Formats: sequence, C-alpha cells, structure tokens
Amino acid sequence: MYQKQSNQLTFHKSSYSATQNDCVEVAETPKGAAVRDTKNREAGHLVFTASEWAAFLGTVPR
Repeated sequence: MYQKQSNQLTFHKSSYSATQNDCVEVAETPKGAAVRDTKNREAGHLVFTASEWAAFLGTVPR
C-alpha cells in the first residue's frame, strides 16, 4: 500500500547505514511499519502490516 508522507510518523534509518546515501527509513506504526526512500522522502511511504514486516525481517541477514 502506498500513502503520502505523514508528519505523524517518526522515521529513522539503521545505524549500519549511517555513512551510506542509498538507504531507506522505517517508522513503526501501531499495526506494522512504514518505509520510505531517504533520497525521495516527499514521494511518501509504503505501509506494511505487522505480519508482512515480520516476514521481511525474517529474511534479512543479520
């Protein structure tokens, strides 16, 4: 689901990407997470349910 940027969300990026410019930012929501591109913040964000976000995080190497 795509939504326009909301000023009510608090986005952050991983400390692992502190020196990188090609990153995404994540905001926790009551029902999951929202993700946006750091280079195109005004384009809005994608919203994922808690189960979708957990499935994604389960596939990301740590």
